[in-house]
Amino acid sequence: MTRKQFFFAAVAGFIFVAAARAENWPQWRGPLFNGSTTESGLPETWSKTKNVAWVAPMPGMSAATPAVWGDSVFVTSADAGGQLWLICVNRPDGIVRWQKLLGLGDMAKGNNTMVSPSPVTDGSIVIAMFGTGDLAALDFTGNILWKRNLWKESGKFAIMWLYGSSPLLLDGRLYVQVLQNKLPTYEHAKDDKPVRESFLLCIDPKTGKDIWRHIRPTDAQEESQESYATPIPNRAKNADEILLVGGDYVTAHNPETGEEIWRCAGLNVTHNHWRRIVPSAVTCDDIVIACGPRRDPIFAIRDGGKGLVTDTHTAWRNPVLTADVCTPLVYQGKVFALDGDKKKIACVDPKTGTIKWAGDLPVDAVTRASPTAADGKIFCISENGTVVVLSAGDEFKILSTVNMAGESPCRASIAISDSQLFIRTAKNLYCIGKK
Repeated sequence: MTRKQFFFAAVAGFIFVAAARAENWPQWRGPLFNGSTTESGLPETWSKTKNVAWVAPMPGMSAATPAVWGDSVFVTSADAGGQLWLICVNRPDGIVRWQKLLGLGDMAKGNNTMVSPSPVTDGSIVIAMFGTGDLAALDFTGNILWKRNLWKESGKFAIMWLYGSSPLLLDGRLYVQVLQNKLPTYEHAKDDKPVRESFLLCIDPKTGKDIWRHIRPTDAQEESQESYATPIPNRAKNADEILLVGGDYVTAHNPETGEEIWRCAGLNVTHNHWRRIVPSAVTCDDIVIACGPRRDPIFAIRDGGKGLVTDTHTAWRNPVLTADVCTPLVYQGKVFALDGDKKKIACVDPKTGTIKWAGDLPVDAVTRASPTAADGKIFCISENGTVVVLSAGDEFKILSTVNMAGESPCRASIAISDSQLFIRTAKNLYCIGKK
């Protein structure tokens, strides 16, 4: 077992003990930060009524994935009046336990809204962030512990299609990335602050106060400076790292100081000025995998480097593989890359980039949610609410197709906890599986 595998196994074990039950889903990419969990007993098929434990109506749409801890399910939502809410749903019966108003000013731009970042929790507090810069921590009874607005501190986020990164809660620290345009030329980003900085912010989750703020430079231009990705931890050979993707680079940062450890170019091979990045990085053993923007290829980086590592640590680049929006899934030692535009999924060897198998998803609409996995199954949901359940085995095999009709747009990734699936549609939160 490698050091990284040992760490993630330890994290999973800690979460199991802390909750005195099966694994929780504490943040966007789950307990292992890669879209997977060790859960079992998951349903292979269901309908909007069959195998449904409960359905909780939501006040509006959201692309945020639910966070699940014990008997609490946390979701964010906007309502018709543009109010931004954090909602706690009682897991046993789906009844709303409490909801707190945390911000105002929801808006839509393209396919995005101010309710894209997913909430995060450590079992004692829950933290929610919105595209309006509103950031707040609450206890499990709904009391606000602290609240701040990053817009007021640093300026409105200068991102063309609105802010979409989720915070990362790790080892008693909260990490927030803002990779944005230097010039706030977009109408929704204009204020009295003429210039923007891209930065990684480290916050004490108990007090809401900054521990450090690291400015992240880039030579990217125009929209290519912008990122919708989420910080991801990497337990590397030499030291722990926080990975950021955007501004034409993948960078690794010291979680204690924010100092940049290494930087790898290759995201934007043509140096196009309009190549924003959406998918986050993923790790598998000693490999970091990143997705190029638009139709640029997926490539891999060997960890353990220092400084600019483009020429020394690029492990492979597969020109056939692309994933413009969906973050890849790592499960059972394999990488699953979902091309949501072409509705195609591929199983990839993380060491070589070789495609083991690939297949077309039987969906009509594009997919914007990232795939998740457990119990030997992969779960993908398209924008119109069609869920495809795949085998995570050595061949492309569709186990079932479930139509959640009338619930679009569905852009939130599916959460998994204690033999249940949590599916956030535009109208409802579904708990699928045993009651």
